Amino acid sequence: MDNKEFKNKRIITVATTGAWPKKENNPNVPMTPEEIADDVYACWKAGAAVAHLHMRDDNGNGVMDPVRFKKTVELIKEHKDCDIILNLTTSGDIHADDEIRVAHVKELKPEMASYDCGSMNWLNSGLFLNSPKFLEDCGKLFQETNTKPEIEVFDPGMIANAAYYLKKGVLKAPLHFQFCMGCANGITGSMKNLVFMKETMESLCPGSTWSCFGVGHSAMEMLYGAVAMGGNVRVGMEDNVMYAKGQLAESNVQFVERAKRVIEEFGCTAATPDEARQMLGLK
Repeated sequence: MDNKEFKNKRIITVATTGAWPKKENNPNVPMTPEEIADDVYACWKAGAAVAHLHMRDDNGNGVMDPVRFKKTVELIKEHKDCDIILNLTTSGDIHADDEIRVAHVKELKPEMASYDCGSMNWLNSGLFLNSPKFLEDCGKLFQETNTKPEIEVFDPGMIANAAYYLKKGVLKAPLHFQFCMGCANGITGSMKNLVFMKETMESLCPGSTWSCFGVGHSAMEMLYGAVAMGGNVRVGMEDNVMYAKGQLAESNVQFVERAKRVIEEFGCTAATPDEARQMLGLK
């Protein structure tokens, strides 16, 4: 990858659904495969290069259902003009066992999938477990399926974990990180912390690419900060159901359009999916 060629490009990832917000939190959250697929297509047309996908069951709860993943992916691909990169979660249900968490990756072999590089207390309510065995098995599986790990890190210790697995050969350079800022029990979303996360990554895993998002009140600070610091951005109702204080988001497209405006106001352009593939080293 020629870094100079893409220095003014920024990848927009849209995280449409997530595992927690329901219709009562925001009636515009897409839930069914049909709703998610339609939303992804609209976000692609608005400028998103990557779509990060979660599935929900009939009650709106997060579920690692290979059938729903397959149906959603097929519905998106029915749009023949849509070349968006699909990034499938491996962490859509904290109660799922390790096997079901990756069953859809084995079957669908997506271009990208999430790789949460450590365990943590999740939202002060439960354990988000990513055991060493799971991380090793997951890294090896991704190499077999030619799936690029999006290394989601909620604190700097998880960057160190990634460096360990890189050295061990479980992960392959260049790595791609998603800095998850402002999540309960994770690192808070501030510019000081974002700079620290970026510098930690550059020290431990030089040559890596990165993106970030901020939850809640840190969302805009992280959006502006990532664009200014040369990183990429993630937006969407997985991370925020409010578009602004006191204002529910009308759609995920609304978030993508704002991110694209911010990128362009800074003098950069939103990367196309094919440009993002080159920036991320996808094959």
